[in-house]
Amino acid sequence: MRVLVTGGAGFIGSHVVDLLLNAGHSVSIVDNLATGRRSNLNPKATFYEVDIRDLDGLRRVYAAERPEVIDHHAAQLDVRRSVADPLFDASVNVLGGLNLLNLAVEFGARKFIHISSGGTVYGEPVYLPADEKHPIQPECPYGVTKFAIEMYLNVYQHIHGLDYSVLRYPNVYGPRQNPFGEAGVIAMFTKRMMNNESLTIYGDGEQLRDYVYVGDCARANLMLLEQGGSEVFNLGSAAGTSVNTLFSELKAITGYQQDAIYAPARPGEIYKTYLDAAKARAAFGWEPSVHLTDGLTKTVEFFRQVEAGRVTG
Repeated sequence: MRVLVTGGAGFIGSHVVDLLLNAGHSVSIVDNLATGRRSNLNPKATFYEVDIRDLDGLRRVYAAERPEVIDHHAAQLDVRRSVADPLFDASVNVLGGLNLLNLAVEFGARKFIHISSGGTVYGEPVYLPADEKHPIQPECPYGVTKFAIEMYLNVYQHIHGLDYSVLRYPNVYGPRQNPFGEAGVIAMFTKRMMNNESLTIYGDGEQLRDYVYVGDCARANLMLLEQGGSEVFNLGSAAGTSVNTLFSELKAITGYQQDAIYAPARPGEIYKTYLDAAKARAAFGWEPSVHLTDGLTKTVEFFRQVEAGRVTG
């Protein structure tokens, strides 16, 4: 199958590319390398350095590759930037997404897989774990833009017959995550601990998030190539893990000797959220397979290999 992965040089997208190629699919990648890295690119995929806001550039990619499935990971994903500059956030996540959708219809793609955000479209949860029927109440522009494409997909399916699947991701972690990024607390903690640097926890550390290993999230994309038509699915473990627990686990794995420094909570941060993925399990058999401790150990080992020069970060 011919699959176009947007954001395929990024943390999660590159893992999706690897799985698709290993399964025998033909893969092309669109990435503007704003946050993606050339070192993440699988040489077996065809790479196009194109911004998803560049309609003409994207049209050339679609014309050359004729993708049957678009797997859309590319995004402006910094929540704080979305608050500071909602116009930029919308230009990437909404207008860029619409470029991809319109070309999918124009070139006869069969399916569109959209990566949404379970941590932001639900806002502060009314109940936990949050399932797909939870009220949509985003508290940041990023969550609004992610949900907007979900709504466009429903319309495009109705008007054009374009099949789709939406994956609402939890907090994803693992190898290749940017340790300097806004969304990667595990990578940031790991990097600072390995460098024996001080580490700050904002708030009381009891904030709960749903952490799922990147390989498990990538596997859901592979499974949805032929399943899950025109539906929205949470990915998650149905359990929250506190920042304090992450700190303690990583401290034990890395041998870090310092205590955390606590600072006031950041304004607007959701306190507790985790996701119910029972629908994904029932519909296409997905559930997380990597236990948090095992995933953290794999993540630390990756960064140790980066430090030793055995892999590129």
